[in-house]
Amino acid sequence: MAPCAAPALLQRLRQIRQASEALIQGLEQEDLCLQGMADASPAKWHLGHTTWFFEEFLLRQRPGYEPAESRWGYLFNSYYEAVGERHPRPQRGLLTRPPIAEVLAWRQRVTAALEQELEHLDPALVELGLQHEQQHQELLLMDLLDGFSRNPLEPVAYPAGAGCVDPESAYERGAAAAPADPSWIEVAGGLAEIGHPGGSSGPGPSPGAFHFDNEAPRHRVWLEPFAIANRLVSNSEFSAFIADGGYRRPELWMSEGWAVVQQRGWQAPRYWRGEWEFTLAGRRPRQPQAPVRHLSWFEADAYARWAGARLPSEAEWELAAAAGDLPQAYGCLWQWTGSPYRPYPGFAPAAGAVGEYNGKFMTSQFVLRGSCFLTPNGHERLTYRNFYPPASRWVASGVRLVREVQR
Repeated sequence: MAPCAAPALLQRLRQIRQASEALIQGLEQEDLCLQGMADASPAKWHLGHTTWFFEEFLLRQRPGYEPAESRWGYLFNSYYEAVGERHPRPQRGLLTRPPIAEVLAWRQRVTAALEQELEHLDPALVELGLQHEQQHQELLLMDLLDGFSRNPLEPVAYPAGAGCVDPESAYERGAAAAPADPSWIEVAGGLAEIGHPGGSSGPGPSPGAFHFDNEAPRHRVWLEPFAIANRLVSNSEFSAFIADGGYRRPELWMSEGWAVVQQRGWQAPRYWRGEWEFTLAGRRPRQPQAPVRHLSWFEADAYARWAGARLPSEAEWELAAAAGDLPQAYGCLWQWTGSPYRPYPGFAPAAGAVGEYNGKFMTSQFVLRGSCFLTPNGHERLTYRNFYPPASRWVASGVRLVREVQR
């Protein structure tokens, strides 16, 4: 590790580890075991898993380090087959033990060991662990919102404007960045390069150079001319889709999406409650001009078809965002693209268990671009490829449209 790199990395380590723990301040202990659905995880599990990640992939190899007992690895491993068996994901909410005090004590012990051993650790793996923890900070908030939304008392997790954790105010700031008038930004297309320029795949050595393996290699794509919307689709615009029978018109939907609509009874976005919407700040009036959020890919695609447009490909999104004139590209909502989540040409996963990080999920999912109001500051970047199954609605996702341009 370069002498000047250690202090900066140490500061990032402390800041990110503390930020995770700040997310549970003000919550009740009962909240920390809440798992509203099989795809979500309790807050306590997120805190334990991110600690297990550092211990398993960095500290366990250090002489003299004593890891937690093996059963904790069974509880907090997520999907790393090469590491060993795991507790079933849908049953994470049953883990009342270990208690949160023991998990937090473990976190402190692991953080202290990371600080002590930092100069001997691979900085690329340390950075991967930090970026991984930031991903779980966002997931913790998504999962908490899903769980709280199922409670008839409509509990408030984080009152807007009342503390250092204030996701709803972050959403409102992102919404305020929208241009007042909708318009289309024309992009010439042609031969373009997308993907992270920092190598074939794998994490980089510093925050500025870091990329997840799925963001590389950088490669060329051909794009026809297109026009991309200067802002995200608003609540009022999506309300017009609903009023026009959008959820009752099978011709607007992909066959699989229409089946899901019928099966689950979808009639509006995930957290709409009449003229209100449920948020981490509780029930709040829905703002007509704010961007519609918590839509599945199926809903985003159906809306785009209804509007006479389509979703952007991830290459179109990246090209437009790289030009610097794409309002609301970051910090408001993840934006669904029409691109299936597949490997870039020349992609190769890293060796060992860390190679399971992204590559094995490159099927049956769609890519989202940008970032959202739940994303930690500094975690966003142009080439970031988020991905979820098309029926996912608890993601902080929105819609940006594209239409064709005649040459």
